[in-house]
Amino acid sequence: MDNAQQLVAKQREFFNNGYSKNISYRIQALKQLRQGIENYHQRILNALRADLNKSEAEAYGSEIRIVLGELDFALEHLEEWAAPRSVPTAAFMPDGISTIYPEPYGVALIIAPWNYPFQLGFGPLIGAIAAGNTAVLKPSELTPEVSRLTYDLIHEVFPEEYIAVMEGEVETSTALLNEKFDYIFFTGSTGVGRIVMKAAAEHLTPVTLELGGKSPAIVHHDADLQLAAQRLVRGKFLNAGQTCVAPDYLLVHKDVRDELLHLIRDEIQDKFGDDVLQNADFPHIVNTRNFDRLSAFLEGSDALIGGRSVREQLLIEPTLLGGVDWNSPVMQEEIFGPILPVISYTDLNPLLDEIVRRPKPLALYLFTEDEELQKHVLGKVSFGGGCINDTLSHMTSHYLPFGGVGESGMGSYHGQQSFEVFSHHKSILKRQA
Repeated sequence: MDNAQQLVAKQREFFNNGYSKNISYRIQALKQLRQGIENYHQRILNALRADLNKSEAEAYGSEIRIVLGELDFALEHLEEWAAPRSVPTAAFMPDGISTIYPEPYGVALIIAPWNYPFQLGFGPLIGAIAAGNTAVLKPSELTPEVSRLTYDLIHEVFPEEYIAVMEGEVETSTALLNEKFDYIFFTGSTGVGRIVMKAAAEHLTPVTLELGGKSPAIVHHDADLQLAAQRLVRGKFLNAGQTCVAPDYLLVHKDVRDELLHLIRDEIQDKFGDDVLQNADFPHIVNTRNFDRLSAFLEGSDALIGGRSVREQLLIEPTLLGGVDWNSPVMQEEIFGPILPVISYTDLNPLLDEIVRRPKPLALYLFTEDEELQKHVLGKVSFGGGCINDTLSHMTSHYLPFGGVGESGMGSYHGQQSFEVFSHHKSILKRQA
């Protein structure tokens, strides 16, 4: 493998030769990628089990299935997306013809995280390929088995001057960020996002940052509590809470608090068994550093549900914490684990004011049948995206752009937006000679 400088130079030469701009070339590349994923299906499942202890069902549903869906959607619509788009011309220029030409940026860098290492690496890559770019993919060193299979799969399917993978730790990311890319797509923490954006600014390289934040879930007194419990448990404890759009804290009306907690307890037991710590399929925390950070939130806390952990196995059972207010340590940073603080309310408005005062969340989930309240919350709080009477599902739709706002990110992707984010839109006005 070349070093970062050599690899970028090689990809830039390949891009400048125009191969990846050809629509048929892109379609063939996407088909080859799809076949490669099919060929590596079992190895992907095995790697996700080794790195994060994801069951085959969870690994397929939350990683492989989503990537294949994005691939199929891009293959179905790519010719339409890439076609020049005619638009109206100003009335004072009656002889003018106005057209927008989507074109690739050039050489793209994609930095993937560890929590959904397959989905969040290959998902953006689909957009980069569809738009006609070359790409360097940097997988996370914290999930080494997925990192290795990513290298092997891409190396087997594509020449490195077109699509390449560079494995390594922080030094590799730093070396890549020192190079001049034409586009950078980063998924990870807000802190590292600042580093990426600062490095991109040195070359005036445009960026998409998919970050995180404290995403609230709100359960009002008129909510369907059984449904809310089911969807909160699914959304919070998928991948042991290591999900950027997981509910980070629960705001629940005091009149339904006790009933909701009872239903959540039953739902956890139904989904994960009587003793989650004995469930061989419950994902573990990625490493000891994150385990210790999460464990600190449990020390001396009021565990309404759960609260146990096993450091040797990096396991923390689904936990709901009481006795929490806005100043509690667990409310000062994104949790990114299977811990859900609970705050009850009688008047929602002061809590909405508190959410607005804080960094804008990546997601918000509201459980209520009151359409006026739905409008009020959506109008008052700025956040990346979310659901009413559900969790997580908005990020699985090809028709809904996914991304953050403010400290939770910038830019969006999924479906057509994955093509758009990796494309420059060249505007051309043609007049009669």
